[in-house]
Amino acid sequence: MAAENRDRLLTFLLIVTLVAMAVSGLQPYDRVTWAMEVAPVMIALPILVATRRNYPLTTLLYVLIFLHALVLILGGAYTYARVPLGGWVQQAFDISRNPYDKLGHFMQGFVPAMVAREILIRGEYARGRRMIAFLCICIALAISAVYELVEWWAALALGQGAEEFLGTQGDPWDTQSDMFCAGLGAVFALFTLSAVHDRQLAALSR
Repeated sequence: MAAENRDRLLTFLLIVTLVAMAVSGLQPYDRVTWAMEVAPVMIALPILVATRRNYPLTTLLYVLIFLHALVLILGGAYTYARVPLGGWVQQAFDISRNPYDKLGHFMQGFVPAMVAREILIRGEYARGRRMIAFLCICIALAISAVYELVEWWAALALGQGAEEFLGTQGDPWDTQSDMFCAGLGAVFALFTLSAVHDRQLAALSR
């Protein structure tokens, strides 16, 4: 992708993200839940803007981060158990719970695995496709585990007020299934996108 077109795309993604976050914060279902759900976006966005010149990422990775941000923002606006898209899937397939949070945890493995892959390859911290893939999955699962710990700490700190953030919907195995979805996301990302990612990494290093 030409540098000019890439800059236009990244500017567009940034604007859409900011607009989506602003709209989602106007009247969220639960303000505390919204703040906790979009916090990763608020943290990542300034870092990405600040490093766009001295450590630019591949276009693929910017797009993936953008999609993950939208998932988080939408979940924050409605809370994961009430996102209309998940409600439609729940009714269409006659399942017992809104599955949108599982999409969120799938992305929680999918995108961090690709972020880890880019950092590991560019920094030459690991060699060999299998070793890199293994480490990417481990990193994605570690991030998922930390997030589950954050949810636990929120539950202890907020009591009943953490229910919307946890989004367990009465599932006693919610934590385990969340991490399983993250692991699936990591594996799927590496399986489907590694070849495209390699080509973009090669172009970026020229």
